[in-house]
Amino acid sequence: MTALRDITRRVTIVTAALIVGLTASYAPSQAAEDQARTTITDQPGAPGIMLHQFEDLTGRPVGDLDTVLAVDTGGRNLTVDQLDALVAGREVDGVTVLGAMSGGRDILDTTMADLADGVYDGRGDTPTSSLLFASSTPDGREWCLTMCMASGKSFWECVLSRRGDQTLTLDLGGGTTLGGMKAAFEKANNAAAEGPYAVETLTGDGEPSAEEMETLLDGGEVDSLRRVATVEGPDPEWALGDVAEKSGVPYLKTRIHIFTLGLPILGKIVVVCVSHNDGKTWKCAAKPWGGF
Repeated sequence: MTALRDITRRVTIVTAALIVGLTASYAPSQAAEDQARTTITDQPGAPGIMLHQFEDLTGRPVGDLDTVLAVDTGGRNLTVDQLDALVAGREVDGVTVLGAMSGGRDILDTTMADLADGVYDGRGDTPTSSLLFASSTPDGREWCLTMCMASGKSFWECVLSRRGDQTLTLDLGGGTTLGGMKAAFEKANNAAAEGPYAVETLTGDGEPSAEEMETLLDGGEVDSLRRVATVEGPDPEWALGDVAEKSGVPYLKTRIHIFTLGLPILGKIVVVCVSHNDGKTWKCAAKPWGGF
C-alpha cells in the first residue's frame, strides 16, 4: 500500500508485503486476477526474497519498499480498505499498530521476526500477528497491498493485492474552492491529501481531447495548449472559477488548471480541471503522477 505524495481510486493506496523464505514450501495460488498468495519460511533476507517471489509469480514488478507496519489484528484478516487505512495512518477498529519502519535495502536483508515487534533492531522476541509492507513501482503507476500473517513459529502466509492507476473524475461547480476540490477527492479516495502544492493555468482554442487529458495527467505537454501562469501554494479559499484571475490572467475563454496534491505513501497526485459553460462548471480528473 511514499500514493501522487496518491489520487485515483485512490487514488487508492499501496502496500506490498514481503515475508519470505526460499526454503519454504513455495506453493503459490492465484486468489484473484489482482492478487497472489504464497506461504514462506522466515530467514535472513526474507523480505527481499519474497518480493522477487511475488514478481516471479505475477510477472510484474512489485516496486521499491517504502514502509513496513507491524500490526496486531487479533488474528483476523483485514479487508483491502482496512489495509489502505492503516497505511494512510488512520485507525482501524480492533487493530493496534505496534510500529512503523521506513523501507530500505537493509530491511530487505533482515528477517520477518526482526520486524514483527515494530522495531528494526536485530531482535525478534515479540512476534505480532501481521506485517504490512508498502511498496511502489518505479513509475508511480501501481501499488501493492499485502498482509502477511504468522502461521506457526517460522511460517508466514502472505497475500499480495495490486492496485492500478485508475483515473478518478469529478464534476464540480465553478464556485467550488480549491479546498473543496481537495476534500472531494479525499472523500472519493478515503485518504487525507496534502496541498495543493501548485496550480498551473493553461489555455487553448478549445477543450482538450480525451487523449490530451491523459497526456496532461501523465505530466506531458500538449502542443495546442499554452501555459500562461504558475502559482506555488495557491490559497485553498480560491474558487475554481477565479484561479485564472487570481493567477494574473483574467481574460481566458478556455481554462485548464493543473494542480499537484499529495497522498501518504503514494506521493504526488496531478489533478487536471477543465472549464465548461464559461467556468460555471468544471470537470476534474486525477491520477498518480511522478515517483514516490
